Amino acid sequence: MSKLHEAKEHVDVEVKMDELNLTKAESKATYDEIKEWVSDVYDLNVSYLNIAQVKRKNGIIERDCYNKPKSDDSRQPNCTKEKEKAITAALKHFKMI
Repeated sequence: MSKLHEAKEHVDVEVKMDELNLTKAESKATYDEIKEWVSDVYDLNVSYLNIAQVKRKNGIIERDCYNKPKSDDSRQPNCTKEKEKAITAALKHFKMI
């Protein structure tokens, strides 16, 4: 297979993505894809912080965040219920939950 340029015959293979079973890791959406989907479907603008809060609430923790607040009593704006519902719907749409 590594010497295709020397091969005298080639085999064409067609694989349809809908026939493959996606693993949870393969079905992950980026923050930008989630933002775009929420904007298109719900006409809401959500921030990366909003998405991270909802993901954390649903148990999706991908890695340690190095921008954590220094103290426990620091203030961080919370995601509104409307935005939380929209982001949760997006996570379900992308099969992340």
